Amino acid sequence: MVTTPIKTTQRLTTQVEVIASNTTAIRSLDWDRDRFDIEFGLQNGTTYNSYVIEGEKNALVDTSHLKFKQLYFDCLNQVINPQDIDYLIISHTEPDHSGLVKDLLEINPHITVVASKVAIQFLEGFVHLDFKRQIVKNGDRLDLGNGHVMEFINAPNLHWPDTIFSYDHGTQTIFTCDAFGMHYCTAQLYDENLRDISPDYRFYYECLMGPNARSVLSAMKRMSELGEITLVANGHGPILKHNVKELLDRYYRWSNEQSKGEKSVAVFYISDYGYSDRLSQAIAKGITKTGITVEMIDLNGTDIHEIPEIIGKSAGIVLGMPPLTDQNNAQISNKMGAILACVNNKQIVGLYESYGGDDEPIDPLTTKLQDLGLTSAFAAIRIKDTPHETTYQLCEESGVDLGQILTKKASIKQRKALDSDLDKAIGRISGGLYIITAQKREASGAMLASWVTQASFDPPGFTVAVAKDRAIESLLQVEDTFVLNILEEGKYQPLMKHFLKRFPPGADRFAGVKTQVGANGSPILIDALAYLECEVVSRMDCGDHWVVYSKVTNGRVSKPDGLTAVHHRKVGNYY
Repeated sequence: MVTTPIKTTQRLTTQVEVIASNTTAIRSLDWDRDRFDIEFGLQNGTTYNSYVIEGEKNALVDTSHLKFKQLYFDCLNQVINPQDIDYLIISHTEPDHSGLVKDLLEINPHITVVASKVAIQFLEGFVHLDFKRQIVKNGDRLDLGNGHVMEFINAPNLHWPDTIFSYDHGTQTIFTCDAFGMHYCTAQLYDENLRDISPDYRFYYECLMGPNARSVLSAMKRMSELGEITLVANGHGPILKHNVKELLDRYYRWSNEQSKGEKSVAVFYISDYGYSDRLSQAIAKGITKTGITVEMIDLNGTDIHEIPEIIGKSAGIVLGMPPLTDQNNAQISNKMGAILACVNNKQIVGLYESYGGDDEPIDPLTTKLQDLGLTSAFAAIRIKDTPHETTYQLCEESGVDLGQILTKKASIKQRKALDSDLDKAIGRISGGLYIITAQKREASGAMLASWVTQASFDPPGFTVAVAKDRAIESLLQVEDTFVLNILEEGKYQPLMKHFLKRFPPGADRFAGVKTQVGANGSPILIDALAYLECEVVSRMDCGDHWVVYSKVTNGRVSKPDGLTAVHHRKVGNYY
């Protein structure tokens, strides 16, 4: 192993390891990165993984982030002379993996770039160099010699529209870039500590892959036809070796669960324009929290003839504003026209600006959709500044609202159908009344809770059940902090009434409520009986809820003789 530190404001190191016959991993370790992609927070940094395969011909699978330029090329030169690289396989063109492509091509202009058709088009747009290219599609092979035969698999939307996987038949290694990865920075090369990495593996799936569950299943079906897979050489985090079957099975199970919804929503975006892709992912994440299936559609990579079928099977449509002027504007405009021609008045719709500098105006499209009889699921998302954390929270909450509209009738029907003796008996389980408040950088949230139970003495800790479609759920990941505000019997009505309101996406939950800032940065409700400052230790999946176990770090009672408010239900199948 070679570890090369660098003195910067962040800890950046590299790691070089042989992982299979004639196959070497170059890992760029970004220890302190705390945000990524759609602006979800990182607790454990991340890595950017690149691979060298040496045969009679030599191939490099992906490069690294631009911030690692010197470190990365120092490592690459230790493994192979860049002049001896014959092929550069681009899994996808997202900058954290392709940030050094231009630099590599300047060093060795004779390299043949192997990628999907869409990836080649994207590369032409930001490399601005003439380069040799080989466009590959599903099932195509590239023989490097010495037994290394690469087979390519189309895997669009995982999580970039131009993604391909590469399978080396000689070593039974599959190179998957973003898929089956995690934002987890560790010097451990492989996935030995399954328990340690599991929360980050699941969180990564929920943020990036969950909204593309159908695409995950399609890619995994193609993977099943390759033969045995002994190593998953991903793009982020530890390489999968010791728990390959278990971790692949989790993706399959989660994606099956995510895709079984009777209703689906088509989310249209433009991958290389403004912030369209990131904003669409945030909206999609909110929709999937309600159990609704999402289909992510990149207007750049979608054939116009596919649009009628996509629209026809969708209960909801989300549209990102395209550019007014662009070399592909005519094609995009025709596809937008096809969408408008296919929608019907039984569908609900949501619109968002892409903040690409030259968005189509949102109001004329809103008017057209209203004239066609479509109902808006949320107020159009208008972005006047570079998207930041509260912008992505707004998008996620808007997605939740859309999903809840589609599930509302089914939820009411289910409540009526399950009003049985069993549900009445479960309803007799009483609970207290609490309000959870959280602040995570710019994002904040609150919810009324009653399913709270003390779980440990040392350390002092408790569990709280949080519905998966709650907006605040994203602020209650492992190591996040929050405040549990305990309401007082006889005096809880004003706070309860306030936090039971349905807040529109992006609204300030604390407007008009007296608060102070806790030591952990989250709001404390001054009118509560007591408060506990908490840190999330673990989460357990319990069907439609997460059970969140947290340790208490601080607390205070404002009225020693006060009693906790108690909540009684008549039935146990809803709050």
